[in-house]
Amino acid sequence: MYSREEEKILKREFWNGFSEFCERLPRFKYRKKKWILYNTKIKGIEMKFDANREGAYVIFEINHPNEDIRLEMMALMEKYKAIVNQYFPDAQWEMLHVKPCGTPVCRIYKFKGGIDIHKKEDWPEFYPFLSREMNQLEKAFNELRELLEEVK
Repeated sequence: MYSREEEKILKREFWNGFSEFCERLPRFKYRKKKWILYNTKIKGIEMKFDANREGAYVIFEINHPNEDIRLEMMALMEKYKAIVNQYFPDAQWEMLHVKPCGTPVCRIYKFKGGIDIHKKEDWPEFYPFLSREMNQLEKAFNELRELLEEVK
């Protein structure tokens, strides 16, 4: 069991290692910013990484505070599910996911289990999964960006 401070250091090491892994990837050679993540420029849409004791997640999250808009955005994603699946196949779709803080969101995500962030020997399995899947998720998002921007 790690103390709170040890956990913080471990996670910092993990994400620094992931950053170094990404810097070596050819697709980032001429790219100033690595990932879109929170900078989608569309209110209520974020892309996220998560790594924990259960495994790795790459997440497309619709967290708009207005439920009608949030559901409309998710309905639009479902309408164009073929495009999402072209880039981000076999993803899990959740119309309602309640975050630990109690906030309801819609999510499309991929999960890789059987790896643990506390085991440094698992990190080489985390990094390619996170990088590959986020790259594919960004491609899907870029295909649908204009349609999502129209939802108000």
